[in-house]
Amino acid sequence: MPLDRAGRLMIRVVIADDQALVRAGVRMMLEAAGDMEVCGEAADGAEAVHLASMHRPDVILMDLRMPRVDGLEATRRILAGDPAARIVVLTTFSDDANLYAALGAGALGFLVKDDPPDRMVDAVRRAAVGEPLLAPSLLRRVVQRALAAERQTVPLPGVLTEREVQVLTLVGMGLSNAEIGDRLHVGVTTVKSHVAAIMEKLELRNRTQAAVVAHRFGLVDAEFNALEPPRGGRGADM
Repeated sequence: MPLDRAGRLMIRVVIADDQALVRAGVRMMLEAAGDMEVCGEAADGAEAVHLASMHRPDVILMDLRMPRVDGLEATRRILAGDPAARIVVLTTFSDDANLYAALGAGALGFLVKDDPPDRMVDAVRRAAVGEPLLAPSLLRRVVQRALAAERQTVPLPGVLTEREVQVLTLVGMGLSNAEIGDRLHVGVTTVKSHVAAIMEKLELRNRTQAAVVAHRFGLVDAEFNALEPPRGGRGADM
């Protein structure tokens, strides 16, 4: 991320929405925060894909319903070219079926367009550093939909360490990095390192996909409880 004149990290954002008034309003909210700059605006999904490739922004705000190429397809194309891209869906309705498809494809989370400005600013900041955006109640719905066609658990791969299994279990329960650190008595930086290792080993794009595989591996039950409570303890940070 670039620095502003005061030496703060600036979060670079691309806004993709087919309504110019929506783009202008979102731009105004973000730039008023002081630590964000909008480096591109797209009126359709094809343009969003182009801008994402050209600017490599820290966060992409993606409307789902756009002409030519919709937001779902744009999300898929962007993540196919850059699996590390951080996409937050903009939607009018939180129960839009395409929303769950976008989250399943790798979007970090979503914002309803009439959410208050502070929620949007907070979500962009969290997305920029890879923090989870989904509340446990929504994560539950996403996971349930993702698992609907696959009821059987699959074997836990042997590539994960014991600590990584513990962290993956807690991700599957919907806990944030800070909450995982408190549970296991380790620092947030250590948790982030474990999450990054899990995603690399399992070829995952984000925490939503990690939560889904935690359920598929049988680490977490349908009520989002750990089937075998992760063991913590001071000094157990490897």
